Amino acid sequence: MNGRRRRATPGHGRAVLVTGASSGLGRVCALRLAAGGFHVFAGVRQETDGDRLAQAAARGRLTPVRVDVTDEKSVAAAAERIGEETGEGTGGRGLWGLVNNAGICVSAPLECVPPAQLRRQLDTNVVGQLAVTQALLPLLRRARGRVVNVTSGLGSVAIPFLGAYASAQFAKEALTDVLRRELRPHGVAVTVVQPGAIMTPIWGKVSDVARDAMAGAPGQVAALYRDKFEQFLAYNERQAEESPTRPEDFARVVGHVLTVRRPKARYRVGADARRVSVLARVLPDAALDRYLRSITE
Repeated sequence: MNGRRRRATPGHGRAVLVTGASSGLGRVCALRLAAGGFHVFAGVRQETDGDRLAQAAARGRLTPVRVDVTDEKSVAAAAERIGEETGEGTGGRGLWGLVNNAGICVSAPLECVPPAQLRRQLDTNVVGQLAVTQALLPLLRRARGRVVNVTSGLGSVAIPFLGAYASAQFAKEALTDVLRRELRPHGVAVTVVQPGAIMTPIWGKVSDVARDAMAGAPGQVAALYRDKFEQFLAYNERQAEESPTRPEDFARVVGHVLTVRRPKARYRVGADARRVSVLARVLPDAALDRYLRSITE
């Protein structure tokens, strides 16, 4: 990464928006970028979350912005505010970076996922991310900046009981590939960052949503899956707790993408994300099915 063609440069006050910055990976990423010299617009849904972030940031380099990626009016208002501070009317340089990190995780057997929950999963992790990107592309083009789309190891392989989430991640990977090819002629680089298992507050939310989905499923259907699904949830949380990968590792990779001269198309964070990617490429479907069965049963 330190060769001549990929030389990194510091933030130098360049403007970056990080969505989903209220907690977890987004929060750590926003604070690290602010400490690295970027002017960070931290996308949050609650004003109190923004206040806490601003207090924790380095020397006023973080500006909270209220944005709900599933609400078109909210997205438009956030883009307008960022444009007022970085756009042509202020003599600004535009928006250097957009980190599409906001997302949720719906975990349940697909037979038990209500259509409304699947729509919410896709609306938040896919449609909302594209809406934010579209709204900010004029500012990104002005800066010849970068888009960082955060997916996960499940953007490469679909694991049982995470079908709704994996569907969103696969879709986001596809959107990223197309955006990278369409926006390259306009000077905007688009990159995927795939974090593996990392212990963040999302795991408590995953379990809550999962149990709600099971509670809403017909009793006979839920009974078919309940025992294995409960074991899977426990296994998933244990994997995150024992993972050596930390939110800071993710934030460091995002910082690299935003400062290196020529970012790669895809970065994987954590040995598990890299392993799953390799297995998805080299194993035939039947062998991959057996491997996934061994870790989910």
